[in-house]
Order: sequence, then structure tokens, then C-alpha cells
Amino acid sequence: MTDPISLAQGRTYLAIPGPSVMPDAVLQAMHRPSPNIYDGELIEMMPALTRDLCRVARTDHTVAIYIANGHGTWEAALSNVIAPGETVLAPASGRFTHGWAEMAEGIGAKVDLIDFGSSSAWDLDRIAEALRADKAHQIKAVLAVHVDTSSSIRNDIPALRAVLDDLGHPALLMADCIASLGCDQFEMDAWGVDVMVTACQKGLMTPAGTGFVFFNDKAQAKRAAMPRVSQYWDWQPRANPGLFYQYFNGTAPTHHLYGLRAALDLILAEGMEQVWARHERLATAIWAACEAWAQGGALQINVADRKHRSHAVTALRLTDGRGTPLREFTEHKLGLTLGIGLGMEDWDGCFRLGHMGYVNAQMVMAMLGGVETAMAALDIPRGQGALEAAAAALVA
Repeated sequence: MTDPISLAQGRTYLAIPGPSVMPDAVLQAMHRPSPNIYDGELIEMMPALTRDLCRVARTDHTVAIYIANGHGTWEAALSNVIAPGETVLAPASGRFTHGWAEMAEGIGAKVDLIDFGSSSAWDLDRIAEALRADKAHQIKAVLAVHVDTSSSIRNDIPALRAVLDDLGHPALLMADCIASLGCDQFEMDAWGVDVMVTACQKGLMTPAGTGFVFFNDKAQAKRAAMPRVSQYWDWQPRANPGLFYQYFNGTAPTHHLYGLRAALDLILAEGMEQVWARHERLATAIWAACEAWAQGGALQINVADRKHRSHAVTALRLTDGRGTPLREFTEHKLGLTLGIGLGMEDWDGCFRLGHMGYVNAQMVMAMLGGVETAMAALDIPRGQGALEAAAAALVA
């Protein structure tokens, strides 16, 4: 008999891989009347805001801000450096590389897609082979997804940069850090990334609606040679505004900017190295629990090799399509919302744990306890000692 009692009252926990948990300080900063967009504090805070965004991205170069989600930043980045008829290389390890490649096709580019499936990181030898075969340098950019939110694979951006450099290939290295910025270590300048795109709703801990494109001098030179760029997507006036409205090609996303300012203050007060270390330790605890559960034979971690796992999201599979029932139980019975199996072949069997942004150890333990409760209630076979393993990882 189904238990009619719900235990989901109280503050719910959104443990999906974005939007992430929003800090109270961010929400409070946004809870205010609309400001003057022609004079005053909003205008005055923009130079420091863009400078601090670049600090998080670890770049001394330039950022353009868009009223857009991550898909919008894909198109913005492509529109500034890829002309119709030009070719991009897209090494795919999950659904989101396919999405970026489809966006490139939509603006008239040709796409050379190398699909590594949804459970494997890049094979750099295959990427090198494709670049080596491009004797005429028709490939103008490589679309590199750092962390694919659907598969939870974390790819090696510095190693890809090394491949390009070793071959002397001039293609731009364009990185999608929508799921990784502010969670996994990312060093734009040190890693030789030419263009990076991200959005505000994951590691940057701000409600969805604002996106960012960072670019260096090499990318700007390609932009300068473009025959035309859509006026709205053009990063030139946004990155070098003469007037405030040029940051956004119109009215600013006023309240998002206040929220973002509060989020950046939290990140920089903690320190980027500590932010990365916190996410790594919490991810390690989650993996320890999942590896224990997997001993029961029903659960599988999508990414077998720890070195290729994201520190922000973990994709999991359950046999016999039990991912959907598990998610429904945690959400409706416990008040814990887990991520759907987005882009995975077995939709009902898959689910994802989001552990990005404003999360700490007790939140992660609560999430794991919710999953353990659901597995017990649904009679899902599982290995023992998962929560103990997670706890040990947290204090290791």
C-alpha cells in the first residue's frame, strides 16, 4: 500500500544541475525597486563587475554580457568569429556539444562532428587526426565543452590546447564553461582559451537570464575580419561601451546585475581556489556513496574514470527504468528534486545529481540520504555503507 503521508513540507532542495541553489544574499540584493538606468550606482558598478567576472574566469581579457541563457551565448560567440561557410570542429561527449554544433549549422557554418558517445571523454588522438588532416586550415574553431551537463563528463581543455599548439593549427579554441565556471578549475588565459561562454545560473549562483562571452585578442582579430555581425550579438559595443546602454544593446538586466554583484562578492570572498577545492571534496563524497550503491548491481555511474568526472554534476543510471520513479519519490515524498536524464539514451533509467554553486557538506549529505531513502522505499538493489563512505570522504 502506498503511504499517503508526504514528508515534503518545509524548504525544498533543488538538487538539479542548474539552476542551482540561490544564496539569500543574491535574492535579497535583487529584491529592490528598479534603478535609474541612465545615471547613478548601477552605471558606476559596471567596471568593477566586469573586472570581477574576468577574475572568476582567470583572464586579463574582455567580457561581453548578454540578456540570454547559455544557448544565447553559444550563438553570440559563434556570430562574432564564424562566417557562413566556414568550418568548426566539434568533439562531442554529451548532448550539449551537439547543441552547440547545431547552433553553428544554424548560422551557416559547416560542422565536423566527432562523437565520443555519452560516457566517454575526448580521445585526443582522434581530435589530433582530424586537425592534422586539415592541411588548408579550413577549421576555424574547435567547440570544446568543458563539462557536459547531460553526461557529467569533464574534458581536458589544456590537453586540447596542447594538441592545437603541437600541430601549429590556428583554429580558435572556444570553451563552453556553462556548467563548470565557478565549480571546476578553469584558467582561461593559462589554458590558452580564445573564447569562453558561460551563464549565470549555475556556479555563478544568480537566477537564470544572463550570459557571458569572454574573448582574447586573437578572437577579437577574427571578429575584426568578419564581413558582418548581427547588431544584437556583436560583442564590440558590449565589451567597449561608450554609453551604459551599449553594454546590453538596450535596457540592462538591472536586477540580475545586482544579484550577480552579490554572487561575485561571495565567490571572491571565499577565494577561487577554495571554491574549486570545496566542489572537488563534495563531489568526491558523492562519488564514494554512488560507488558503494553500485555494488548492488542496479546503479551505474555514467563516467567510470574519476579524472573525467565533473565536480558540479553526476549522471547516474538505474536498471529497469527506475530513475524516473526514484526522482518522483524524492521530489513528492521528500521535497528533494533531482535532475532528469537529459540527453541520455535511457531517459527513465537516468537521473543526475547537481552539486554546484552554493552547496555545502550537510546539503550533500541530505541529498545522499534522500537518494538512499528512495532506493530503500522502492526496493532498488544497492550496496551498503554509502552514507558512511560519503562521510569519510568529507573528512579525509
